[in-house]
Amino acid sequence: MSMALLLLLSAGMLYPDFAIAPEIILSLLVWINAWHFNVVLAQLDWRSTRLVMPFLFGVTLLVLWEGMVRGFEVSPVILPPPSAIAAKIADSLPILWIDFVTTFLQGALSGFFIGCAAAFVVAILIDRSPFLRAGLLPVGNFVAALPIVGIAPIMVMWFGFGWQSKAAVVVIMVFFPVLVNMVAGLAATDRMQRDLMATYSASYWQTLLKLRLPAAMPFLFNGLKIASTLALIGAIVAEFFGSPTRGMGFRISTEVGQLGLDMVWAEIAVAALAGSLFYGAIALIERGVTFWHPSQRT
Repeated sequence: MSMALLLLLSAGMLYPDFAIAPEIILSLLVWINAWHFNVVLAQLDWRSTRLVMPFLFGVTLLVLWEGMVRGFEVSPVILPPPSAIAAKIADSLPILWIDFVTTFLQGALSGFFIGCAAAFVVAILIDRSPFLRAGLLPVGNFVAALPIVGIAPIMVMWFGFGWQSKAAVVVIMVFFPVLVNMVAGLAATDRMQRDLMATYSASYWQTLLKLRLPAAMPFLFNGLKIASTLALIGAIVAEFFGSPTRGMGFRISTEVGQLGLDMVWAEIAVAALAGSLFYGAIALIERGVTFWHPSQRT
């Protein structure tokens, strides 16, 4: 990074016609200083740096983005600066809130909970039935490989243009990742632990509740975290193929046609923030439920 800045400054001195915009130099200076500061923080290895470092890294990326776009005079139709995106967010809060409720709360969350609950129940049925284990899991791998852009229009035709079709797409996307992880978690206990429960004359359900489900929790939460990222993606993609006059996917598709890239990026920012908070909430619940697991020890 320092070498790149020196080359730019040298080119400006050797070739007077080569003008370097001050925004570019300022953004590069901020980036270099923040980079070195992050290196210092990483060497300290303090617990507080786990939040400071990614925040600082993200801020410097935004500063670099702003400086490069303004310095090279990039058209806002191609890439708007972060300041324009932030202004659009501030001016469009009511619209963004309606889109957030429609896509995330109604479509993504409902499909997430329905799909994960169904996967949990089916995983227990598969654990009880070798026939289902041999027959359903290969079919699940096949369905999980189906492209979402092919499933979404079918779900819209089946369930209409409301939130139900978006929830159906999300159910298909989250069901099999959670199912596979849950089945693997139920098989995670070793034979000695199961034999110990048998010596206590424990029934299948007692063994399931007291031994196998607790052991499966790390696997389950791994599937839930994967599903949390897929849920919002599925709901947004489903809105590309049919939606009422609201929703993140609907807004993105219509604004792209009108070259409103600032609104598109505003929707992307809201979706990224919502997805990150949702993932963080599941990770926080995981820390409380699986506090005994080695992965949660610091």
